[in-house]
Amino acid sequence: MTMQRIPIYFFALLLFVSAIGFAGCGDDDRGGGINIFSVEDDIQLGRDLRDEILANPQEYPVLDEAQYSDAYAYVRDIVDEILASGEVKYAEEFAWEVRIIDDPETLNAFAAPGGYIFVYSGLIKFLDEKDDFVGVMGHEMAHADLRHSTQQLTQQYGVSTLLSLILGQDQELLQNVLGSLLGLKFSRDDESQADEFSVIYLCETEYAANGAASFFEKLIAQGTANPPEFLSTHPNPDNRVEDINMQAEERNCDTEFDSDAQAWAAFQNSLP
Repeated sequence: MTMQRIPIYFFALLLFVSAIGFAGCGDDDRGGGINIFSVEDDIQLGRDLRDEILANPQEYPVLDEAQYSDAYAYVRDIVDEILASGEVKYAEEFAWEVRIIDDPETLNAFAAPGGYIFVYSGLIKFLDEKDDFVGVMGHEMAHADLRHSTQQLTQQYGVSTLLSLILGQDQELLQNVLGSLLGLKFSRDDESQADEFSVIYLCETEYAANGAASFFEKLIAQGTANPPEFLSTHPNPDNRVEDINMQAEERNCDTEFDSDAQAWAAFQNSLP
């Protein structure tokens, strides 16, 4: 992997920041933590992770795009509508590719750096309405757009270690980083911020801005004994429902679920 080289004066600045423990630093005006990766690095890292996933069909059985072209068109139209909200900062820079993993038992989705999104069929079939799914997609896109993954990597590995990766000097470290991305657990603050930005994105679309809340409402209603693994480090589902609904109300967003139910059911049924 070839990543963007950084000027020597920035190298000195990064070492200074590392020494003071990243206190009070942010990577943009949206309140993120320090991030030594550039936007171009996010794209390259996400592309490498995408390739790793596609090369491992036993663990990640991604649906063939030609065979399931209608299903992919349905999902990609949703991504395009969210991007058209005008609220996604890296709408033009990031790839915003989406793929569906054939696993009906897994309720999950994740977005790699640079906007490479993977959605499990189990999550799609679990959700009752299109607006629910759009809310979850907005949440995952927010993780990428807010660059949460590479912020977490900066904290996990430290500046001096990651400099060797960015300068292209340590291929073994690259593999370790890719492995870390697959098992990455976001902080509660990151999850809350992704929930908030899902509302912000959807508020500028035809969908219910609080769509993401319905996923948690259904989990709570079912009282599932084995909730999705990724919920283990998320804020409490009850709190998330309340916060998402409050965000939508405070922003005076549309919260009516009025998508085409027949088209949503047809999409779900088109999957294995």
